[in-house]
Amino acid sequence: MNYDPKTHKYPYPESTDAHYITIKKDDGTIFDENYPYIDKSFKHCFKQAIVRLGLNCLVFPVAKIRMGLKITGRQKLKEHKDEFANGVITCSNHVHFWDYIMLMMAVRPKKPNVLVWAPNVRGESGGLVRAVGGVPIPDKGPHATAACLKSVREEIKKGGILQIYPEGSMWEFYAPIRPFKSGVARLACQWNKPVLPMAFSYRKPGFVRSKIFHQLACFNLNIGEPLYPSDDPSLTKKDRETELLIRLHEEVCRLAGFEKGENIYEPVFNDSKKIEYY
Repeated sequence: MNYDPKTHKYPYPESTDAHYITIKKDDGTIFDENYPYIDKSFKHCFKQAIVRLGLNCLVFPVAKIRMGLKITGRQKLKEHKDEFANGVITCSNHVHFWDYIMLMMAVRPKKPNVLVWAPNVRGESGGLVRAVGGVPIPDKGPHATAACLKSVREEIKKGGILQIYPEGSMWEFYAPIRPFKSGVARLACQWNKPVLPMAFSYRKPGFVRSKIFHQLACFNLNIGEPLYPSDDPSLTKKDRETELLIRLHEEVCRLAGFEKGENIYEPVFNDSKKIEYY
């Protein structure tokens, strides 16, 4: 395993998919079947263009320096560009407020979308979350979910990228790879799309970063090879999804620097609880 910050700074909750971030604002937006999950309006597209300019000119350079980011494997996007021409799903562990910014840097010039926790879009940063491609996960029933997935799938079919965090929530500077929820494998199997696994890991910060900026760790982002749903005809639909999910979890663990069997969590979320390993 790579460097582990092993911090007690954050109140990691009992359930491995639970959130501990408090969203103070709720603007009352309803994410039902009528919500524009992929907003094509002129106003929204113009806002996205302005934000994208700011990202490239300011945020990306600052983020790379501030986070000490090193990206490995970006050439995979070029090597598999023909396979990704009809869209790809990406997945990674979720370990920082800025990790999606770092993922955007890794896949640029592509402009990904990302499935996000609905309160984040209703909250104080909701406008920015939407501008960088945030798509709220609906909480108003199956019709809303169907509308969301239809919109996202249309973008995928055009060659888009959809980022999914299968751990289900963000735990800052947490090194073990938590169990994966089934959504990423289910969508990949239903849509017959490749999944590109990526993983964040950490490096020990130097004197200036640790003592002056109080930085817990520097970040690595390692991009792996795409994984595909199994074509084994003997597998049931559920087994096919589970088989892919396990492979994805194993690959993210490997990319994060864990030897086989070294990660402390099971691959598939099953009401999984935090393990005290310090």
